[in-house]
Amino acid sequence: MEKEMVDFFKELDGEIPEDLTQEHTLPNGSVKKEYGPFVYGYSVKIGPDGKPVVREFGNMKPNTAVGEDKKPLSLQEAREPLVDVIQETEQVKVITELPGVEKDDIQLYATERTLTIDVTNPERRYHKELELPFEVEEDSATSTYRNGVLETIMKRKQERGSGRVIKIQ
Repeated sequence: MEKEMVDFFKELDGEIPEDLTQEHTLPNGSVKKEYGPFVYGYSVKIGPDGKPVVREFGNMKPNTAVGEDKKPLSLQEAREPLVDVIQETEQVKVITELPGVEKDDIQLYATERTLTIDVTNPERRYHKELELPFEVEEDSATSTYRNGVLETIMKRKQERGSGRVIKIQ
């Protein structure tokens, strides 16, 4: 299995981003290449409709495209963090695991329907664009970061009827 992994990484050598490869010169003068970190995982939970919801995370995902020139794995520069979306009546809570980063390295961007999480620091990169279960008021967003866990809360957008006030004469 170890030989298969070495052969696989030799095939990927030109496609692996530079920040995921390191070369070390050993005492005997030979050069050893190290690759990684490579992360892939998923979480499964039962959604409000009773159906399973699968969320992937990591920087290496199975490639489902078909063809001779297609690689079995897709490698991205940034990891996709593990995210849990908790839908409540009046708000949505997004809990994101971002181990090994500082609060100042995290950038959040919210729209009515999406939340984008970006982290760029020398050791770790994370990126996740998340579609929210309902429209939110992006001005209401609050976020806290403690012990590698980012918690973002946004209030549900209240539906206002379209129309205008009619003055009675």
